[in-house]
Amino acid sequence: MNKVIGIIAGSLRKESYSKKISEAVWAMAPEGFEFKLISLADLPMYNQDFDDHNKVPPAITSFRDEMAAVDGVLFITPEYNRSVPAVLKNALDVGSTPHGKSIWSSKPGAIFSNSPGNLAAFGANHHLRQSLVFLNVPIMQQPEVYISKVNELFDETGNLKEGNTKEFLKKAVDSYIKWFKINTAQ
Repeated sequence: MNKVIGIIAGSLRKESYSKKISEAVWAMAPEGFEFKLISLADLPMYNQDFDDHNKVPPAITSFRDEMAAVDGVLFITPEYNRSVPAVLKNALDVGSTPHGKSIWSSKPGAIFSNSPGNLAAFGANHHLRQSLVFLNVPIMQQPEVYISKVNELFDETGNLKEGNTKEFLKKAVDSYIKWFKINTAQ
């Protein structure tokens, strides 16, 4: 049976570079693995009253169920103001609640950050790591994946161009799979 790896793009923008990278990575799933794109588009902002008063919106229940069913997760994120986008932080909060029922705990993950600038979303990458440590998500340490000048990497149809970045992403995916197998004793 295939292991399922969820791919979460930390952006809602229609032409998001994170979404485009997610689609390119999705196509790199090796034999024995299924990569699943998980949308954050319909996820409402978390409010503890949802759980406290048993009025959890269907989109939150659906997201929690979808994430509970995956074996690992790849976070592909841009950077907003030197941190993670609100939509991604919200997904972490939604999945970590109610207390004692986190869907994140022990799911091996990796972070691929991207930016049109030279810093390649370094701040977002490391802020996300901080949250994931608390959520008990083991994160692949190497290779670190920072993708700079992301706005130059796609052709006119939105596909990742052949070249160094595509090769690097493939190596990063392969490294994640190897690391995943070691960390789940598969």
